[in-house]
Amino acid sequence: MPFTLKSLPFARDSLIPYISEETIDYHHGKHHSTYVKNLNGLVAGTDFERKSLVEIIRSAESTTFNNAAQVWNHDFYWDCLIAARDSGEPMKELTIAMEQSFGGLEAFKDLFTKAALGLFGSGWVWLVKKNGTMDLSIVTTSNAATPIASVDSIPLLTCDIWEHAYYIDYRNVRSNYMEAFWQLVNWEFVSRNFIANAFRSVS
Repeated sequence: MPFTLKSLPFARDSLIPYISEETIDYHHGKHHSTYVKNLNGLVAGTDFERKSLVEIIRSAESTTFNNAAQVWNHDFYWDCLIAARDSGEPMKELTIAMEQSFGGLEAFKDLFTKAALGLFGSGWVWLVKKNGTMDLSIVTTSNAATPIASVDSIPLLTCDIWEHAYYIDYRNVRSNYMEAFWQLVNWEFVSRNFIANAFRSVS
């Protein structure tokens, strides 16, 4: 069964003024959709055609991996965003874990932002939980690379650092994009990722 473009979990104009509808149209409607189209073309008639997205990511290489990983990364990124009025705060369980791992929510945001600004070129910055533990860490990945490729890390939050995620709205000023990003984080989604995986290992 072909992979399909994930529907956005929010209205296309609901992230204004932080992310414009034009950016969403290009990012989701063109970039993300192209990865899905490319992936379907690459897996057609191969053993990958019967595998899940994560299974492809964990076994494919080169172009197939890149397109599969970008589909998964974008699917996850959209779930990490919500209208600013609904952003909320991390749930208690995640707040405690952030305190233990980073020294608190604000310290985490500072470290996450520094990681994003320090990433050379295109890629992603992630909050992950180490599989089988309560430990949190911040990791960056270049290009299409993703922590879901390994069973060692469970992604909780990501920010897309490819320029197509922010150039229309912020040109090349990544720091302004990161300021906007913090207004849009879906903390309920992030917290539930943590709670769902807090007490078990995932393979």
